[in-house]
Amino acid sequence: MSTSPTLRSIIGLDNALPKLADATLVMVDFQNTYRTGVMELDGADAAVAAGARLLRAARAAGAQVVHIVNDGGEGTPYDIRAEIGSIITEVAPIDGEPVVVKTFPNAFHHTDLEKTLRELGAGPELVLAGFMTHMCVTFTAQGAFNLGYRPTVVADATATRSLAGPDGAPQPADMLQAAALTTIGDLFGIVVPNVEVLLKS
Repeated sequence: MSTSPTLRSIIGLDNALPKLADATLVMVDFQNTYRTGVMELDGADAAVAAGARLLRAARAAGAQVVHIVNDGGEGTPYDIRAEIGSIITEVAPIDGEPVVVKTFPNAFHHTDLEKTLRELGAGPELVLAGFMTHMCVTFTAQGAFNLGYRPTVVADATATRSLAGPDGAPQPADMLQAAALTTIGDLFGIVVPNVEVLLKS
């Protein structure tokens, strides 16, 4: 089966990978929410492990790091005041790493993320990882693209869940994962398969 050219290639956008030292790492919604209960994701533990490798590499390279958390309010799976909504221990922020709270899938929408990036002196290169691929990762990549940033998504440091399709038939998580990453790669950003590929750039 043949494939169509991406919108990125049609309009001449550059697909060169960024150097991690020159980028800002944005860790999107790495919350306990996604490891257990109603919002548990397929492949969450593997994505957390990849996210931890990416985070260690970013810190070692001297890259800026920003953490994002989704706040759904008290009593929800996204309650950031409770353990369920807290950032997962393996990828928790250290002193000096800002945490931006959001309430919409796009982490730039009605948040301090853009202001935070300016204060950090961030350039155009953003590296994104986190949850969920088809939702907050995709829409944050789109938000970054719309603001003139150049997002790169690390695929193995993301994950999503199975959902019912428009006809009610189950859509497996791996299908939604592939579709979301393909959507990002068509226009909004660069997608790399894993942390190791990014670190070779």
